[in-house]
Amino acid sequence: MANSNKNTSISLLSVLLLMLIYSSFNGWSSTSYDINKTKNTSSFLLTDNENSTKHYQEVIDEYLQSLNEKKADSLAVFQKLAFTYSEMNEPELAVQYIDRYVKASLDLNVVGHSFFDKISDSKAYQLLAAKYLKKIDVWSIICLYIGLIGFFVSIVLNLRKRSDKVANLLMSFFVLLHSFFILHICALLTNYQYYFSHSLYISTSFSFLYGPLIYFYFKRVIQKHKFRKYDLLHLVPTLLLIVGILMPIYLQSSEEKLRILIHGTYPYIRLITIVKLVSLIVYGVLVIRMYLKSLRIKNTRKISRVKFIWQRNIVVFCSLYIITYSVYTFLIFSEIYSGFLFNMQVGLMASLVLYVSYTAFVQPSIFGSLKIIRTQPKDKIPVIKYVKSGLTESLSIELKQKLLHLLNDHKVYKQNDITLQKLSELMDTTRHNTSQIINEHFNLNFFELINKYRIEEAKELLKEERHKNFNIIDIAYEVGFNNKVTFNKSFKKYNQITPSEYLKSLVA
Repeated sequence: MANSNKNTSISLLSVLLLMLIYSSFNGWSSTSYDINKTKNTSSFLLTDNENSTKHYQEVIDEYLQSLNEKKADSLAVFQKLAFTYSEMNEPELAVQYIDRYVKASLDLNVVGHSFFDKISDSKAYQLLAAKYLKKIDVWSIICLYIGLIGFFVSIVLNLRKRSDKVANLLMSFFVLLHSFFILHICALLTNYQYYFSHSLYISTSFSFLYGPLIYFYFKRVIQKHKFRKYDLLHLVPTLLLIVGILMPIYLQSSEEKLRILIHGTYPYIRLITIVKLVSLIVYGVLVIRMYLKSLRIKNTRKISRVKFIWQRNIVVFCSLYIITYSVYTFLIFSEIYSGFLFNMQVGLMASLVLYVSYTAFVQPSIFGSLKIIRTQPKDKIPVIKYVKSGLTESLSIELKQKLLHLLNDHKVYKQNDITLQKLSELMDTTRHNTSQIINEHFNLNFFELINKYRIEEAKELLKEERHKNFNIIDIAYEVGFNNKVTFNKSFKKYNQITPSEYLKSLVA
């Protein structure tokens, strides 16, 4: 009997201990957002095990009355109403009060509370969770990828050899700002802006720099503009934006910034948007005028077709961006903050970053040449050497025509210091592409091709000068050779006789 009473006492103690642990665990799990407001959570849901609709309605009426009469903390009432409607499986009403609680308390963790598991499959709750909770989707990954590519390319552009450093610096900043904005969009898509509230307006400070950067880039590459002190006046709008409007916002606390983000009450958003649009239009007009003027004098300037295509495409991208940003501005003033038209400007930005990145590696001559370590192949098998080349058939034909133009019309082979690198720069392509063109279309290497043209030129000069008093060395220097020995050796290789013998054959 004593043992039975003892066992009963132990059982009761065990039950009490388990209840204590359970209640402690429930209290601990809710402290992540507010332990004082949730310590009575379980008591208001069920009283004396009454789980009927009538009971819930009485509880709700009591909460609403206390809210109307301001007898209770509104935050606690919002929370309890959200929990109660969740228990009743009323997701729309539960979500309504969750949202009101979040906006009043700035507490996002309540959205993911286990009390809402019952309505977690409802569309209303999933929309609310997508609005506030961290998430990752395809578009956010794409934005992250493009943003990181842009950061990488903005660095690579400044590592080019034999390039216009100023022009590349301007383009790299232009790409960098777009990439920074795209990464900020990634934070918005994943809701991380709520958890890093100091990111508010972090990319807005550069809003008025897009126009000046692309404008001065075109002035540099088209007009060879040299910067002067008064060019700094173009930075005045950006300084006014940062000091006069954004700095007071940047100095706010994280809670104040979070309130702005959650409520969507972005200060000065319309003013900033309309001024940015005006800036884009003004600089866009200046760029287009400059580009059209350059087209009229194209025939008098030594500029390649590749660079003109590049400039044209950048002008097209910028023009389309102005159009899409105009649509974006209209939607902002119409208080429409979503949809395809709203996000078109982001798509144009991403496309521009990808295009510049593609050009930087496929047509690097636009930004200058990379320093390439060249190794001499042991055998001369062009097919194997270029089996992984990225040179397309159309570009190969175009480069071949450029090479023939340089050889036949400009006679670049007559330059005694001509190199594969210099020839590549004249063709606006890489050493690798030039070497491939020579091998595939002429079945020669660079030196063989240059010497072949030199010898043919020498033969023509010998024919013209056969009745005049001259030295063969003069002919050698005229066609690009640096000494008579090399000239004689190359001449005999292609004609099986020396220059002197060839001259005698002409007289005979």
